[in-house]
Amino acid sequence: MGGVDSSENDRRLRYRSMSKPELETLAIASIHEHRRLLAADEIVYEEWTRANDDPTVTASVLRSLQDEYLARQKDSEAQQQELSEIIDALGYVPEVPVDGDEAGSE
Repeated sequence: MGGVDSSENDRRLRYRSMSKPELETLAIASIHEHRRLLAADEIVYEEWTRANDDPTVTASVLRSLQDEYLARQKDSEAQQQELSEIIDALGYVPEVPVDGDEAGSE
């Protein structure tokens, strides 16, 4: 958790130069993406834990599932950081409907 890299600074500057409506749209899209990532991560985690409890699953398969889960966690952390920067620039967390409650979106 060292210093801030230049790409992170560039993003922060870009977000701060955007209008509130643009930021809100971006924040909502990022929140939806975060929800999708969490759901996919949960599926991989469940598969990994099921495989871990199955004595017929080989060590290489377990390692592969673990590596996949850890890589997803790293990606989710990066996406969470970007979402945090967007919300910081916006100044509030926008209201976001649950994915199934959106009428006519996407």
